Amino acid sequence: MRLPKSAHLTLRREFLAVQERGRKLHSSAYVVLALPNALGCARLGVTVSRRVGNAVVRNRVKRWAREAFRADRDALPALDIVLIARGGAASAGLLAAQRAVAAARAPMRNP
Repeated sequence: MRLPKSAHLTLRREFLAVQERGRKLHSSAYVVLALPNALGCARLGVTVSRRVGNAVVRNRVKRWAREAFRADRDALPALDIVLIARGGAASAGLLAAQRAVAAARAPMRNP
């Protein structure tokens, strides 16, 4: 099952807006950036650099991030979320991605 295009951050300016104005959380596997949006639904952007691993590993990490977002999407408020994978993301697995997505809603409760 694919995420609709409306659930993706696709433009560079969208990523930059979240980086500049969003709230930031750090974990061992991901940096989570979250910014409220006016669209009424949550959107996801994922960044995985070569430091994480080769193309196979990077794609696996991106799949985990998208799956974690897809599973929790209906429970998330209207946020733009950017997940930046760190070096430990490849060994942390799907559970770390799920924790990162869940953590994105925590700082938005009491802005």
